[in-house]
Amino acid sequence: MCRFVIYKGTSPVQLSHVSPLLVPSTCASFRLSAAINAPVPLHHKSSLRFTTTSGPPEANKRRRIRCWCVSTLIITTYLFQTAAGWYDADHDEELGSQPCIFTSVTPAWNNANLVRLAEKIKSPLVFAHVRATTAGSLSLDNCHPFVFGNIMFMHNGGIADFHLVKRRLQGELLDEVFNVVQGNTVLHVALICSQLPDANAKSFTHQTLQRAMLDTIASLNNYADLAGIIEPSLMNFCVTDGESVVATRYISSRHDEAASLWFSSGTTFSEYMQGGHYKMTKADKRENIIMITSEPLTFEKADWMEIRTNNMVVITPKMNFLQIPIVDKFYVSPSDPAALNRGTDFAAAKGLLSPLTPTHLRDSI
Repeated sequence: MCRFVIYKGTSPVQLSHVSPLLVPSTCASFRLSAAINAPVPLHHKSSLRFTTTSGPPEANKRRRIRCWCVSTLIITTYLFQTAAGWYDADHDEELGSQPCIFTSVTPAWNNANLVRLAEKIKSPLVFAHVRATTAGSLSLDNCHPFVFGNIMFMHNGGIADFHLVKRRLQGELLDEVFNVVQGNTVLHVALICSQLPDANAKSFTHQTLQRAMLDTIASLNNYADLAGIIEPSLMNFCVTDGESVVATRYISSRHDEAASLWFSSGTTFSEYMQGGHYKMTKADKRENIIMITSEPLTFEKADWMEIRTNNMVVITPKMNFLQIPIVDKFYVSPSDPAALNRGTDFAAAKGLLSPLTPTHLRDSI
């Protein structure tokens, strides 16, 4: 179970304002979402109502959330790791153009070092990730995002029966990529670098990154076929070279929904009320800010659009946002009635598909 956020803007943003993932004081909504989605036995859960206390009574009524109270046992079972990666706002020849990474084996809402750094760093492109160690060890090597040269990448989901494809996957990695990889949770995403014409290049066209992403998914599906794996794999992958961003919402199934993925765009993303209440503002047709997240970060339902299952999204250097279907044997056209009947149980059971959307949060109370 993981959560991530991507921020790309025409102007640098202070990391502390990017999302509730980065700053402990604004992590309440994420902690609630993590509790809602944690794939734990029912006997470890009990129902409760959570009500915010700030703002007018009408707003409080709208912001009441039906959530789960998770026992101390579950909190100690799901150990969260935190990481953020960013590119410098101003290029410095001595420092180079590679992204900077902060990693920690403690959760964002309990990391004083992250708070201090986030208040003093600005960047036009940020990847942030919170990981629960449901697979792989609790270590800095397994913290996302990961870096190879100018490339930064992260993922949300999991490869089914990974131990059956791991050796074959390792064999396809370039030597220089293989030698850099340390953690087990990065191998399948590192495959992206091995699909690039020159992984050491300083920049790539967004078409090149798209092709590498598609080839990576195709390779992983081929490995699963060769190993006779039946269970679907959830592949929400993200990659950037500091200029373009490519992300996928994908599952190797024609019948199930992928892990959730949302985007929001506008001219400003700002805190309109103390306590971590953010909203996206769209003053004109310009896209000064584009955010891609594993779940909506605000209660403003108009801010967020859900990315379709088995689609790729691209943010170009000129801030164009493209949504492109991944057409393979698992693709179902939106015009096919089956596209509306994908099941949610598989991703939800793994804590990767929230049963509550912004619409439900407001309208079901």
